[in-house]
Amino acid sequence: MSNDADAAGLTASVDQRDDRETGKGYRRVLLSSFLGTSVEYYDFLLYGTAASLVFGPLFFKGQGQAIALLLSFATFAVGYIARPLGGIIFGTIGDRLGRKASLFTTMLMMGIASTAIGVLPTSSQVGAIAPILLVIVRVIQGIAVGGEWGGAALMALEHSPDRKRGFGASFANMGGPAGGFVATIMFALFSALPREQFLSWGWRIPFLFSAVLVAVGLFVRLKIAESPVFVAAKKRTATGEKPRPAILVVISRYPRQLALAATAVIGALVFQTFFSSFALTMSTNGGVSSSAVLYCKAGSQVVNLISIGYFAHFSDRLGRKRVLMGGACASILAAYPILMLMGSGSVVGVLLGYTLGNVVQGAMYGPLAAYISELFGTGARYTGAGVSYQLGAIIGGFTPFIATSLWELGQHHVSSAGWSQYWLIGLFLILGCVVTIVSVSVGKETRNRKLDQAESLA
Repeated sequence: MSNDADAAGLTASVDQRDDRETGKGYRRVLLSSFLGTSVEYYDFLLYGTAASLVFGPLFFKGQGQAIALLLSFATFAVGYIARPLGGIIFGTIGDRLGRKASLFTTMLMMGIASTAIGVLPTSSQVGAIAPILLVIVRVIQGIAVGGEWGGAALMALEHSPDRKRGFGASFANMGGPAGGFVATIMFALFSALPREQFLSWGWRIPFLFSAVLVAVGLFVRLKIAESPVFVAAKKRTATGEKPRPAILVVISRYPRQLALAATAVIGALVFQTFFSSFALTMSTNGGVSSSAVLYCKAGSQVVNLISIGYFAHFSDRLGRKRVLMGGACASILAAYPILMLMGSGSVVGVLLGYTLGNVVQGAMYGPLAAYISELFGTGARYTGAGVSYQLGAIIGGFTPFIATSLWELGQHHVSSAGWSQYWLIGLFLILGCVVTIVSVSVGKETRNRKLDQAESLA
């Protein structure tokens, strides 16, 4: 491989990216990244809402309320366990065949799985088969979303100019609250039905609606161009380098980066999953109606979307590490005030709790897509970013299960009901943020890294 060929490949990569900075191609990539993760997280987080409100009585009928809720949240966590597998499978496809092919497949898988949930029989219809089918479909969801996030973040990152990489990559993260917003509104609308109708058929409609969203997302995704950074790297590999399996490259060449990235995401994902699932249970137990809680949650997700973009942009100016650590520190300070508001029994309190939580979560979550992706070289970036993110997401996935268990334990250590029964949950949220602070503090700043340069960031 000659230096001239290398330089030509890199120049072509930069030129292609510069052409898209102000053109339709670049905007379409950002839109695709945003819409793709919006659709994926609509489906994935819709499950969390349903697990909090309806899956217990529908799929675990005959169990006590607390046990049914625990089992429902256990199936929720299964999707997170499957996510690293999706990162490996689709990371390998994305690092070898291209980001675009992988992303098209993940969206199609998610659409099929989520639509299937809308037609699943309940335990009163088929007995123990019902929760088994629910778990199978949830695993498919987990694999799909495990492959989606890394690719969506990379497509935006690798098309973005260096000075705007943090903001560009954050479009993948902004898709999360956008999808959650639509999912919450859909569920809120149908939860207003009489209880019998909602449990009979109303809860199914939001899942069936995912087929429409997936069709729109696939149409947009078909029109985007492949990542110019990937194309240049592929040309260099074609000159004689024999590619190794991407996951082996990540494990052998980037073990430290893999560990740092997987732990850096924990604080943001613990907060994210808490608000998408157990916070609903907590607020309704405080006396606020489920419809009111869902609308409060939906409103706060708009705030979350804005805060993600703002703090991602801020990380382009101050650096990823400063913003990430600042967000984690703010989340520690806000943890107990948030719990007090969520358990207050007041609609205003719940809205303020959701809003405060989504602002501090956005400060952690905004810079993460760029920070994680910039740790890895082009040939293993999809796999490295995707797998590390999804490994950290496992802890986030168990948050509602852990929170429910800590809630039960906390009830035995308080003399009366109230927000104080959730004090152990506050410690858990704080611990997740501490892990993020420690991880980011020992890592290196990635903002000024040239993606086309070195293959490693020691």
